[in-house]
Amino acid sequence: MGFELEHMKRLAAEHGRIARVVIADVKGSSPREVGAAMIVWDGGQSGTIGGGALELHAATHALDGEKLETHALGPALGQCCGGAVSLLTEIYDTKRLEGIEAAVWARGPGDMPLPVRRLLAKTRNEGIMPEPALIDGWMVEAVAKPTRDLWIWGAGHVGRALVNVLAPLPDVAITWIDTGPERFPETMPENVTAVPAADPAILVPHAPNHAEHLVLTYSHALDLELCHALLSHDFKFAGVIGSKTKWARFRSRLAALGHTDAQIARITCPIGQKALGKHPQAIAVGVATALLEEKVQKNQQEDRVA
Repeated sequence: MGFELEHMKRLAAEHGRIARVVIADVKGSSPREVGAAMIVWDGGQSGTIGGGALELHAATHALDGEKLETHALGPALGQCCGGAVSLLTEIYDTKRLEGIEAAVWARGPGDMPLPVRRLLAKTRNEGIMPEPALIDGWMVEAVAKPTRDLWIWGAGHVGRALVNVLAPLPDVAITWIDTGPERFPETMPENVTAVPAADPAILVPHAPNHAEHLVLTYSHALDLELCHALLSHDFKFAGVIGSKTKWARFRSRLAALGHTDAQIARITCPIGQKALGKHPQAIAVGVATALLEEKVQKNQQEDRVA
């Protein structure tokens, strides 16, 4: 979660004046967390703060002007959460957005409070981005940037389902590769880079060593070639669509190409969750769940260290 600067720049360029409504503070139960935001323009909306009646009220009045308001969800809006939510509404256009250059967007009335100055100093010194927070009337949010490089090899049914599920995540930058431009959809999500390549495997050396890879092309031979190339390069994670029988054959062929059992074991096959079934969307949900669980585990480890 963060201040989605690039996304907002694109919306402002297209629609002009836009409003961003962000959950700035929560007391008790709430449909969404601090930092959840939606962007509203005349005739449209992107994102959600949840809550049904809360969101409808905020969206209806978003373009009225900037404000910080607290809503009691039960009495005021007839919702069952039982908490209170503070919503910060801000108006942006292209000029204002171009003036945001820092990695952390801190704004509020009057002089910057000392706790905010200390938080920003800690961010600069330690390089750890702050969680969204309302501090002494100042809203502090990290400017959202992708932190995960995901390479999806294959633009068939499962590849398209994966992109549809994963592309909305603000911290994921997707590189999508297939053998020809005609295999991609006409409309591409904003954080997805489509790369047509007659010989996809030659692109593997250009992938960052920390990238995650999902291999699901139309060809077993191409899948095997990509696995060989990935094992000859480096990666954070690599998963291949297929069956246990397919992977047994791949293991044998990869060993014949000179890869050790330990190296081959770094690749996960099959991907997805068997219990969910083999429908492309079901596979995509299973794979996305596994990727998000890995992020949760990483955050938990960082919290324990801290």
